[in-house]
Amino acid sequence: MTEIFNAQGILKTFPGVKALEDVSVSLTRGSIHALLGENGAGKSTLIKVMTGVYRPDGGTMMLDGAEYEPQNTHDAIVKGIGVVHQERNLIPRFSIAENIFLEHLADQPLRRIDYPKLFQDAQRWLDLLEIDADPATPVDRLSVAKMQLVEIAKALSLNSKILMLDEPTASLTPHETDTLFGILRRLRDDGASLVFVSHKLEEVQEICDSVTVLRDGQNACESRRLDELGRQDIVRLMIGRSEMIPDWVARDRAEGQPVLELSNVSTKLGHKAVDLKVHKGEIVGLYGLVGAGRSELAKAVLGKFEITDGEVLVNGISAKINSVADAVGRYRIGYVSEDRKSEGLVLIHSVLENVGIPIWRRLSQFGGFLTNGTVRKHTVPFIQKLEVRTPSLEQQVGNLSGGNQQKISVAKWLAAEAQVLIIDEPSVGIDIKTKAYLHELIRELSDTGTAILLITSDMPEMIALADRIVVMNEYAVMGGFNNTRDYTEMSEGIMGLIQGDETAAA
Repeated sequence: MTEIFNAQGILKTFPGVKALEDVSVSLTRGSIHALLGENGAGKSTLIKVMTGVYRPDGGTMMLDGAEYEPQNTHDAIVKGIGVVHQERNLIPRFSIAENIFLEHLADQPLRRIDYPKLFQDAQRWLDLLEIDADPATPVDRLSVAKMQLVEIAKALSLNSKILMLDEPTASLTPHETDTLFGILRRLRDDGASLVFVSHKLEEVQEICDSVTVLRDGQNACESRRLDELGRQDIVRLMIGRSEMIPDWVARDRAEGQPVLELSNVSTKLGHKAVDLKVHKGEIVGLYGLVGAGRSELAKAVLGKFEITDGEVLVNGISAKINSVADAVGRYRIGYVSEDRKSEGLVLIHSVLENVGIPIWRRLSQFGGFLTNGTVRKHTVPFIQKLEVRTPSLEQQVGNLSGGNQQKISVAKWLAAEAQVLIIDEPSVGIDIKTKAYLHELIRELSDTGTAILLITSDMPEMIALADRIVVMNEYAVMGGFNNTRDYTEMSEGIMGLIQGDETAAA
């Protein structure tokens, strides 16, 4: 295979931070190359250097044998390097078709758009990715998974020589992931060079041919064949040690009065007669396929969507939750959102402000004045506890890595002393080390009495953490059982309930 891209000795610095130091990588035609590393290792910075977002402070890049120095992202696209970012880069009110061909439309700003042809051209990509949606549909009406697929269609439509995919499967179902992998293999076989960034090592080993690993902004391994490395070798390169799997035993915490109880709850979204209990110190896992209504149920509990029947009880008392502010302020219910960019954090605000937001009202009641000093006193211990990597507390959260943003999402609820914590897809887009740390934190929170409702589509994560597992399908609870931590037994029981086998709930 011939080399299409080569970077040597890349250096990129920011005030007080050396993000990349002497980083090298080479890509060949007709291959899928994994780019791995912990959050903060420099992966996103390297991608931004390659795609023209940042200018490197040192080193050289070659593309197709010629010197490559992109001046901006458009220049990189014109020269044949496309990217699908982990965080979606779509215009919400534009249609699917307009988003897919946005770059093409920008090249012809004064020409009238032929919408019938635009929709027809877009349909080709929707069919390829098996996206069941009208090309004229505004993307803000799509699910998170379908938005991600539209982002991928947008990149594919540019016919890039090199296509970079940053956590492309983070919001996809297993079926959608299989479809995407089939497309990526066809692109590879047609001679494309693909860069695949993922924290799911099983996906990397399934789809990729070669790998570059970054650690602390430097090469831990440069462009090695993946079949030369086992899983433990990759983990060791990423974090400097082998992966540690906690040996947690099964436990029964379903005793006494529930902290959070849903009794015969129906919602405007379509939930019917949902019963659910979470006790003090218990982790209840809520499992289901995409579209089962799990996140929507959580948001109804938080007051975002209307509950039309039944009641929510907190510590045995009927709770009147009309808004998220009620849930947080009156009932101390916290929510770590799957979509931290849109719902969990205020990206243009600082680390200190984000962690302090849930306790501003409470702190201002003591004396009437809210100062940074007061907020620091009540938040810094939790920022330190979670080892948030940030140059300062004044750093904008949007400038931090995904893993550190996730830590801040958790830190703010620790500071708020939430008695119930709903955690939605905690490990999306975070590295192995941060994932293990968050798992330990979730377990520790339950040990100190926090009632936790855990929503995850990662079955190993569910079986590792939950004390009880409740299964949902089509906005209804199908059943549940205590977690024995026997993976085969639990996974078969879960899938049996999803398929409607009530005997699976032993």
